[in-house]
Amino acid sequence: MMQQPQPGMAPPPPPQAAGGQPPQWGGIPPPMQPQYGAPPPQQPQPPAMWGQPPPQAQYGQAPPPQQYYAAPQAPAPAAPASSDEVRTLWIGDLQYWMDENYISNCFLPTGELQSVKLIRDKTSGQLQGYGFVEFTSRAAAERVLQTYNGQMMPNVELTYRLNWASAGEKRDDTPDYTIFVGDLAADVTDYLLQETFRVHYPSVKGAKVVTDKLTMRSKGYGFVKFGDPAEQARAMTEMNGMLCSSRPMRIGPAASRKTTGVQERGCQRALSV
Repeated sequence: MMQQPQPGMAPPPPPQAAGGQPPQWGGIPPPMQPQYGAPPPQQPQPPAMWGQPPPQAQYGQAPPPQQYYAAPQAPAPAAPASSDEVRTLWIGDLQYWMDENYISNCFLPTGELQSVKLIRDKTSGQLQGYGFVEFTSRAAAERVLQTYNGQMMPNVELTYRLNWASAGEKRDDTPDYTIFVGDLAADVTDYLLQETFRVHYPSVKGAKVVTDKLTMRSKGYGFVKFGDPAEQARAMTEMNGMLCSSRPMRIGPAASRKTTGVQERGCQRALSV
């Protein structure tokens, strides 16, 4: 005979989900909750994985500064190339009375003048009508070249004739190899004569058109100095008959420089040949 359940022995109710959650299947949900709850603790792992990129980002950030700074610094080494040649200007078409004091006073207002050297005949000591002006930096020389070149010189109806000095010109301690140039047009200046030869012969050190000291007009001849005897010899044949301004040049050997008078008479004899 089956016993009837007594009032105090009612079977226990099915387990309820804690916290008012819907009922879950027997006993499995409690262990499942840690599995669903596991991702939140695993969420810090992505930051841990992403936390490795910062060192990569720092490593990756290092090259950009090197790339950005390396580009501006590339021209910087070119600027500090502070040799005498790159901060020195050639000045030409000077009159016989323009000495170092006059040229210095022309550039003293810049506040960046370093030195002035005018070229003289090694025998007679007379000025050759050109020289070199050195400044404290290449930037200073470039500013002067841009602002002075072609402008009027003080107390005279002449303009500044400036250009970059070629390597080694300022020292000018090397031997001179000079040629005579005749039949020059009246408008040929020292600068024009020099550049006519310099474009073909890099060793050209300077040029001088001889002028009358009273009228300051060209006498129709001049001289070109070379630093390389081979280029001097080539110019004697290659440039003979070539145009300078509007007239063909007559090239010949320069007379010996015993005295200025002897030199000019020798040049005049060459013109009459």
